[in-house]
Amino acid sequence: MTQEVEIEFKSMLTKDEYEMLLAAYDLTDEVKWQANDYFDTPTFELKNHGAALRIREKKNGQVLTLKQPHEVGLLETHAAINEEEAENLFKYGIIHDDQMTAALAPFNLSGPLEHLGRLETKRAEIATPDGLLVLDESHYLEIHDYEIEFEVTDEARGKIAFEQLLREHVIPLRPAKNKIVRFMEEKVRRNQG
Repeated sequence: MTQEVEIEFKSMLTKDEYEMLLAAYDLTDEVKWQANDYFDTPTFELKNHGAALRIREKKNGQVLTLKQPHEVGLLETHAAINEEEAENLFKYGIIHDDQMTAALAPFNLSGPLEHLGRLETKRAEIATPDGLLVLDESHYLEIHDYEIEFEVTDEARGKIAFEQLLREHVIPLRPAKNKIVRFMEEKVRRNQG
């Protein structure tokens, strides 16, 4: 298990802006597929605490991640899982990793974990002198969107660099919620509708 603090800036993009940035950073042939499967209790107890649980699947394996609020950014707790462990979470809501179970304990979940759905992303990323630039095209719950993320280690310097990057490419800042938040809000909206 590993933990890290995620500090990132993000903005929604249009399809044209996304494609322009892919070309500008020579990333068109670097796009990789990944999928996020989201889990919560039937009453969204993790979401109600500002937290989220996901399995991220890439070509090289699966990682279970708990994201939760932190003084700056989000605290991410990661645990590599195998196919059997993933299947037990999908089918039965069971987590086998003791450290991940301990990380979830403070939430005092009263309901079982259940699979809420999948978000698939085509992602391209490149390290810049100021941070990691990430371009995402995502599909979830019949939604299709584009965003730019800029992951940094210094919040103040990262904000300046991100705003400069948007200005250089004449892209307006369009506040973007985290993917999991967008997914959960759409899921809740559909459950109520």
